[in-house]
Amino acid sequence: MMNSELEKTIRELKTAKKKTGQPIWGALAEELDKPKRIRVDVNLSSINRLTKEGEVAAIPGKVLATGKLEHPVTVAAFSYSDAAKEKIEAAGGVVKTLSQLAAEGVEPSKVKLIK
Repeated sequence: MMNSELEKTIRELKTAKKKTGQPIWGALAEELDKPKRIRVDVNLSSINRLTKEGEVAAIPGKVLATGKLEHPVTVAAFSYSDAAKEKIEAAGGVVKTLSQLAAEGVEPSKVKLIK
């Protein structure tokens, strides 16, 4: 049984892939469609290490607050811990859902898939 919000996000990502023809949206939908025990959890320390200021990071799972974010980035994920949201915003970053990212029409070449 799947969470209705998760089903909606997967459906929106698949629709974005069909509309744009960009495979990143399909890849994100595939990752989210996995069982919860297999889905990724990404710490802020990983996002900090793998991104540069102003980049967009897409996480097909949950963002956790372990570590520190030292530069502003846009982070799009399925879910966040409350502390992770606070730390991202405190660093000048932006918190979004994957659906928001797909709906905004962000250029896929500017999105880093982190898992």
